[in-house]
Amino acid sequence: MKKKVSIYIAIRYLWNKAHEGVRYLRGAAAGIAVSLVPIIVTLIVADGMIRGIMDRYLEFGSGHIQVFNYLNDNDIEETKRLISDIDGVRGVWPEQRTMGVIAGKGGKAGVTVRSIESSFWDDSASKPLLKVIDGVNKPQTDRDIVLGETLAQNIGVKAGDTVRLMTIRNTEDGRMSPRTASFTVRGIISCGYNELDALWCITSWEGGSRIMSSDKMSSSYIVKISDPYKKADEYANKIFFKMSSGYDVYTWKRLLSSQYKSYETTRQILLFIMALIVLVAAINVSSATSMLVLERQKDIAVLKVTGSSVKGVTSIFLWGSFFTGLVGSIIGIFVGLLIGVNINTLIRSLEKALSFVSGIFNGREVKILDPGFYLETIPIIVDWKAVVLIGLFTIFCSVLASWIPAVRAGKLKPMELLRKT
Repeated sequence: MKKKVSIYIAIRYLWNKAHEGVRYLRGAAAGIAVSLVPIIVTLIVADGMIRGIMDRYLEFGSGHIQVFNYLNDNDIEETKRLISDIDGVRGVWPEQRTMGVIAGKGGKAGVTVRSIESSFWDDSASKPLLKVIDGVNKPQTDRDIVLGETLAQNIGVKAGDTVRLMTIRNTEDGRMSPRTASFTVRGIISCGYNELDALWCITSWEGGSRIMSSDKMSSSYIVKISDPYKKADEYANKIFFKMSSGYDVYTWKRLLSSQYKSYETTRQILLFIMALIVLVAAINVSSATSMLVLERQKDIAVLKVTGSSVKGVTSIFLWGSFFTGLVGSIIGIFVGLLIGVNINTLIRSLEKALSFVSGIFNGREVKILDPGFYLETIPIIVDWKAVVLIGLFTIFCSVLASWIPAVRAGKLKPMELLRKT
């Protein structure tokens, strides 16, 4: 039997009048479609959350690459020039960090004090991720300070208020002594991720020199490149070989390795659980194929009598399971993508509906994604390679699940089938 004939008969079985076996096959395709919707939505949401959070850490926290000078860091401009001269480097900013305690009129909190050149906050790639809640996005003088939105709320301040910042320094006799200074809150900013907003305490480079002690701070150069997810290691090597001894270079993958692996592990576990649902749906194709074989015994007998081989009859039902998996995959992936790319709108609508119902009973607002733990808006990231692999995996499982009933159909003896019918 030619392949075209097998495919034609398989399609006829799938789209013929709704006999019992055909209905089972269509039901199996529907089951596959339903099982694929959550896995596609999970893929989009997980990738969006991971990329959204990591983008904020890379653009505002660790940078793409960090360069440390452990010997002599007096010539800052020369170091910046050497790194900036490398093709593909988007920007270089020296930074100083230390830990401290900030006090406002509404309370106090532990913070990470960051002193960095103001141009860092105007970088073209990171600026769209930054939202100015009040005031401006960067300090103007050495007496100015900019706070993260969550931190400002925790200590009860707004733009224009005065805060006191305390850090620690070592005295000449080796004792630790507090160093305090007053700052004016020049702005309140947010990157849309609570964990970063809760720690941000930003001063100008001159303001940091006023409050930070050299023996209690860490200094480095934050480097940004064109494609940090694919080229970080490549550029780290270029920087390392260009700089003199005493410099050490770290990519974001090393600085944030535990956090990134944690996100990736969670993503893989979620996809694995969803894949089990797809496997169960694919197994239904086996039951549907068995029903179709029982229903089409007379057709099988006729095909065998007219000279069809075992392989030819088997291929009909394998093609049937293939098209079942294909149709189910196309429908499921399409619906999953449709929901996934509109997930923010759906979540907001669902929150409003639930808040309305909740307001009738207890007046509380319902938040499905609490901005205290998640991003305010999920970036839409569609990994087309993963989507295609999921579709191919589903079709493969459908064909594999129907292998046994299809082979049994091919081995049926025509005379026995004719006597039964």
